[in-house]
Amino acid sequence: MDNCCCNKKTKRSPDEKKLITNRLNRISGQINGINKMIENDAYCNDVLIQLSAVEKAIKSLSSHILENHLYTCVSRDLENGDLDTIDELISLFKRFNQ
Repeated sequence: MDNCCCNKKTKRSPDEKKLITNRLNRISGQINGINKMIENDAYCNDVLIQLSAVEKAIKSLSSHILENHLYTCVSRDLENGDLDTIDELISLFKRFNQ
C-alpha cells in the first residue's frame, strides 16, 4: 500500500522545528558546496566524499524524524485504534530498505 498522508499533520514543538530546520539548512549548504565544487572542476574523489556526507546527514535526519514519528503519531494512532498506521509504517520501511 502506498498511501500519501497529505491530509494528516504532525504538531512539532518549536525546539523540534528548529532542530530539523537547522539540519536541513546544513544539508542545503553542503549541497550548494558540492555544486560549487562541480563548477570549479573539483576532483571526483572529493565530490564523492561530500556526497557521502550529505547522504549520511539525510539518513540521520530521516532516522530522527522516524523515531519521533513512532513515539508520537504512531503510538497515538494505535492507542486510538487506527490500525491503518501499520500499513503506513510498512510502506515507510519498504522505502527505507530500497
